[in-house]
Amino acid sequence: MDGSSLTILFEDPFWVGICQRTGGGSCQVCRIVFGGEPKDCEVYEFLLKNWQKLQFSPPVPAEGGEERRISPKRMQREISSQLQNRGIGTKAQQALQLQREQAGLARKERRLQLREEERDRQYALRQEKKKQKHRGK
Repeated sequence: MDGSSLTILFEDPFWVGICQRTGGGSCQVCRIVFGGEPKDCEVYEFLLKNWQKLQFSPPVPAEGGEERRISPKRMQREISSQLQNRGIGTKAQQALQLQREQAGLARKERRLQLREEERDRQYALRQEKKKQKHRGK
């Protein structure tokens, strides 16, 4: 089953949308911060305009299969057990966490590269200054 879903929830102090798309046995997630409470038409318009610009997380293997009919009592038991085991998280939360980690690593690499470039620039300035002094200027 390929498709997309959007869940809008309130994460104090902002309204956030979790957009999840599945396809090809994988699941990708994107987090959208709306700010104030969005109207349905605003959300729809936002998605139409910005769908291509959304940055989805790397694909995470999706668990799939045919859904079987579950009795109401069993479903209630499963829901209560899932509420007890909050630490695991959903696939969407895991994908968002993976995206955050990768963004952090990319940011760390960029900072390291900038620091190294600045060090090289300072070294070149010092060498130039030494040459100028040696020439007596």
